[in-house]
Amino acid sequence: MTASMQTGSKAPALAVPDLSVASAALVLTLTVVLAGLAYYFLGYDQGAVSVFGSDTHIHELVHDSRHYLGFPCH
Repeated sequence: MTASMQTGSKAPALAVPDLSVASAALVLTLTVVLAGLAYYFLGYDQGAVSVFGSDTHIHELVHDSRHYLGFPCH
């Protein structure tokens, strides 16, 4: 054994950020909103429920992802 192992030196402690309830709620809310937007654009933005009307650019942009995730679009 080396001398440094025998002295019982400890690794430096990691700083843990202080997450208050308000900041945790804000992070959770933003995560849910972003996930909801991603779900909408990947799964439901077509036809009558499209935010952009008859424009299909978003639909075509995520077209292969829609099929991969199991959303029908034809």
